[in-house]
Amino acid sequence: MKDIYIKIKELADKYRSNLKNKLENRIEEMQNDDNSHYLIYKVLGISEKEGELIDIYQNKGRFLYKYAGSFLEEAAFLCFKSKFPSAKKEKIDNTISIRPKTFEIDCLVKKNAYEIKWKDATTDGDHITKEHTRVKAISVKGYKPIRIMFYYPNREQAKKVQETLETIYKGVNGEYYHSDEAWNYLKKETGVDLLDILEKIAKEREENGYK
Repeated sequence: MKDIYIKIKELADKYRSNLKNKLENRIEEMQNDDNSHYLIYKVLGISEKEGELIDIYQNKGRFLYKYAGSFLEEAAFLCFKSKFPSAKKEKIDNTISIRPKTFEIDCLVKKNAYEIKWKDATTDGDHITKEHTRVKAISVKGYKPIRIMFYYPNREQAKKVQETLETIYKGVNGEYYHSDEAWNYLKKETGVDLLDILEKIAKEREENGYK
């Protein structure tokens, strides 16, 4: 358990450093932005200062969500890899429709094809269609599609999308886990308590003032 903790801590440090650099570079770039659109902000009752902060945090939010998702998905993969050394990512052909040509399996363990998500707040109907095709292609390949999503969306429309996806997975004898079930499933399958590891890292960051 100590070895996997070290690996995940190192991964967290790498993502933290990369995110910090990305944010600093973007804020520096924004100093030279054309802010003439602030006129519309003012018309809508948003001051120039508040508009500037909104733009900054919108950019920060985009990078943070991207890095948070990639980090958690990679950390979960490390958990599987520690238990199953043969675990790997794999691309398969889309044998159901024309596009896309291939689908990537986040983590393949024997016949279990894992889709790992930190969260999914999409409300896009096209997303459902693509995911349905992906799940069918995986099933036709002879694999069992299993979706692990650690954080469930808050909005009703996004929840409905997830309910549809759960039905799609179970319709091909796949499995779908979210929230506490996802953390518990990962722990049961790999023997690694990823949530506990992340809470320890977060506490350490907090105690150090996030320096």
